[in-house]
Amino acid sequence: MSDSTDYFGSENEIFRNKELLQVSHLPDGDRIIGREDELTNLANAIKPATRGNTPNNVLVYGKTGTGKSLCSKFITNQAIERAEGNDVSIGVAYVDCLQESTETQAVQSTGHQLNDQSKTDVSIPHSGLSTAEYYRRLWHIVDTCYDVALIILDEVDKIEDDDILMQLSRAVESGKLTESTVGVIGISNKVRYKDSLDERIKSSLCEREYVFSPYDATQIREILRSRSDAFHEGVLEDGVVPRVAALAAREHGDARKAIDILRFAGEIAEENALETVTEDCVDQAHEREETSRLAELISKSPSHAKLVLEAMALLTQQKEGDDAPVTTNEAYDLYKRLCDRDGSEHLKLRRVRDILSELEFLSIIDQERKWAGKGKGNYMENRLIDDPEVIIAACNESE
Repeated sequence: MSDSTDYFGSENEIFRNKELLQVSHLPDGDRIIGREDELTNLANAIKPATRGNTPNNVLVYGKTGTGKSLCSKFITNQAIERAEGNDVSIGVAYVDCLQESTETQAVQSTGHQLNDQSKTDVSIPHSGLSTAEYYRRLWHIVDTCYDVALIILDEVDKIEDDDILMQLSRAVESGKLTESTVGVIGISNKVRYKDSLDERIKSSLCEREYVFSPYDATQIREILRSRSDAFHEGVLEDGVVPRVAALAAREHGDARKAIDILRFAGEIAEENALETVTEDCVDQAHEREETSRLAELISKSPSHAKLVLEAMALLTQQKEGDDAPVTTNEAYDLYKRLCDRDGSEHLKLRRVRDILSELEFLSIIDQERKWAGKGKGNYMENRLIDDPEVIIAACNESE
């Protein structure tokens, strides 16, 4: 056995602290680049909480990867520290509404995170209680353990029932909380999310609204440089960070994707036993990031959405050019054949139109309405944003 192959390879010489390049990593304040105004705005909104008073509720808008979640987590953690100096107890709960998409799940997750069973003598089981009972236990937890609870609802537009916003924003007014208070930070990629809310929720929730703009190339370059100590000294070639920043700024202004590309580039250098991370590693990493991003989006999509997307990719391959348009009827016809292939019952055309609209919102396709001619009405052209081969690879990876 002593001569067996060592599949773990040699000692890691590329990364010094890879955690700095993980999405879940919450950096120190001096590593948060280009968001000074946004951090100041958030701090001013929740500042009353540090003195035990009711904070302003906040809605934060912006594209993915613009620092909304990062800044919200950072500023609430700093609020906890500042409040301790004032002998005020703040509890923070972070809810990913893409994963906890029902009102019951969101309330259960909030209660579970805030609960200190040694103080409250109540439990928050993963399931098995009514929504009303989860709320009752949540109010007891907040009143027992904290002066203020700050609840971050990330991707709040994914909540199936926005009644939770009404419950949280009016908990004190309705007498549910008597010893403490609560503040909500709602985060959404949809700039017009507020327009979909009930007027009563708008009046109580939307006290402050902030929009996070995409990062430019200079900001992304600074963000990457602030994380470059994830690598051993001298490992990154000079052109790597500018190359990643230029790619990210040109395509999306998404710092999260830029950090992913940099991490993938390091992994590619490791896999190929290179001593340095090169620009060629970056180009390979960019392709890997695209597939990874799409695989993540697609894996969270319903099965019929995956079939519609597969139909779009296959039809695009059959046409000339990777951005060739595909009509909705063309996509629907092939989608039905794919359903037959998989032995599943196909959806009606109207629902497939809805799925295509959802894919456009996810920035997987572009849609453009065309005029067919006098007496023929309009039709929709759909175009893939990404290479169809990348789409198909992502579909296969998500299965």
